[in-house]
Amino acid sequence: MDRGSFSRYSWIDFAFSVVGVCTFLVDWGSDVWVATELYLRGELLWFGLLVGLMGLSSVVVQIFSWFWFRYDRELPGFGGQTGAGTVLFGDRVKLFCLLHVLQLGFLCRHISAIRQGFKVWWRKQEGSEYAVYLSHDLSMLRLIETFCESAPQLTLMIYVMLRTNKARTVQFVSVAASATSIAWMVVDYHRSLRSFLPDKAKQGWGSSLVYFLWNLLLIAPRVAALALFSAALPGFVAVHFLLLWSAFLLWAWKQRTDFMDSAGGEWLYRATVGLIWYFSWFNVAEGRTRGRSLIYHAFMTVDGGLLLGTWWFYRDPVQTEAYGPVLLLVLPLTSLLGLLFKALYYCCFHPRLWRPPFRDPARDLPDAEVTFRDFSIQDDSLSSQLTNRRMAHNAAHFYSDGRTSGGTDGRTDGAETSQL
Repeated sequence: MDRGSFSRYSWIDFAFSVVGVCTFLVDWGSDVWVATELYLRGELLWFGLLVGLMGLSSVVVQIFSWFWFRYDRELPGFGGQTGAGTVLFGDRVKLFCLLHVLQLGFLCRHISAIRQGFKVWWRKQEGSEYAVYLSHDLSMLRLIETFCESAPQLTLMIYVMLRTNKARTVQFVSVAASATSIAWMVVDYHRSLRSFLPDKAKQGWGSSLVYFLWNLLLIAPRVAALALFSAALPGFVAVHFLLLWSAFLLWAWKQRTDFMDSAGGEWLYRATVGLIWYFSWFNVAEGRTRGRSLIYHAFMTVDGGLLLGTWWFYRDPVQTEAYGPVLLLVLPLTSLLGLLFKALYYCCFHPRLWRPPFRDPARDLPDAEVTFRDFSIQDDSLSSQLTNRRMAHNAAHFYSDGRTSGGTDGRTDGAETSQL
């Protein structure tokens, strides 16, 4: 393998690690502040819901982090090649387990990534591959935290505003910032996947902007529709979630996902994917995913329409007179615009993946036609180039539709695939 084709740790990666830990601390602090305010005002139900979301999200992220630590530690030569003895506590498994029980494992991963990145970027020491390895895991963990905590909390925040019929300017700013943060975390995850392509296929600013916009324009109306439905029928939103989450969990199982290295871990991943699907599309398996994506978006469009229709029928006409008709018009149009931006991205900015010697220049896309790195990701051993097998699998799913069997050219077509 060509060493130069692998992503090198840069100051941008270091900046993302620093911003990541700062965001984590600020997010945690703001959650505690909001929970305290709700408790002091006697709004114990909303206080309990917020604390429950915080606790559930933290536990899920810590479990993923612990599973990955155990898997990586068992890889042959992992400690010697990565310096794990100094970064991830080496053989002190009990200490690292205690940190995860205390809900500090995710924070320790951030600190480890900053420490390793500082040694590589500032001190020019070796270990660039391991620093990139850590950043990939953090990107995935931040994505999981985003949809386990941030998206449900944003829904709760809008719900509180609707139920109380009171909203200060700072609340509108907070809602906009939260929605933007969710979309940005998706872009950060996509940026991490892009690092598995050759350097010439790095995501440009135009591609990043379009990717950000279509996620923002699809996620924001979804969250708003859920909040409106909750405001009209508070007791039925839990039923709605459980029904859809169960269906999504079954769908993830039918796709035979293989992200984790154990049966228990894989079911946790499928359950998490079901939660992500409740808010946004996420590709989890190889194959021709255009059909799956179309089915998902058609289903979510119908579901969103039913949510808005139910809210409009059961709403308080007097209380919603100022904003009701506007939302009924703007939310569907925003979703439609998001779908158009998504189509624009996959028509003009998504890199195609091909494997030599086959080639079809007539089907090239403007961003780049790229060759996926030969990672041998099915092998559990580490090569001389440290590879994050989990993210490599996700990148393979994202940039390939896997149409190699039964075809005449053995080529994979990245335009068929959509990850988030």
